Amino acid sequence: DKCEVMDGKFTCFQETTSTCWVTGDPHYQTFDGKTFDLMGTCTYTLTKTCDTDPTLPVFSVEAKNEHRGNLKVSYIRSVTVRVYDVTITVVRSENGIVRVNNHPSHLPMSLAQGKLHLQQKGKSVLIQTDFRLNILYDWDDHVVVKLPSSLSGKVCGMCGN
Repeated sequence: DKCEVMDGKFTCFQETTSTCWVTGDPHYQTFDGKTFDLMGTCTYTLTKTCDTDPTLPVFSVEAKNEHRGNLKVSYIRSVTVRVYDVTITVVRSENGIVRVNNHPSHLPMSLAQGKLHLQQKGKSVLIQTDFRLNILYDWDDHVVVKLPSSLSGKVCGMCGN
């Protein structure tokens, strides 16, 4: 639940989230449920803050794609999250390890004075911020990005605006 003062009254309400995912060779589903395929091998911005509102958190989530034996398709090679002046890179097959500002580090960990948490969840890494950005990557070919509804329309990237 999220609580705030609205019209002079302290009110709590359940904040919803939007979900984007990338899987396989690669298939994308945007925050608004649209699907598309993209076979490129560049680094793609999945989502980032694009609104100029200075009260919004500044972050970006990128995925680098690679070919794996077949030049007609590509798969996720790594996921990079930038937030709170920290760069976290999770590289395919480096299970249990993330690179924090380019230094290999073991999970779990808390960064940015507790505003950023990283842990292993099953066979995936879960990256969570205090403003409810959640990234789940399986160290292979599947990434899920969740954002709170309060950021709807304030982000841009492959996951939508």
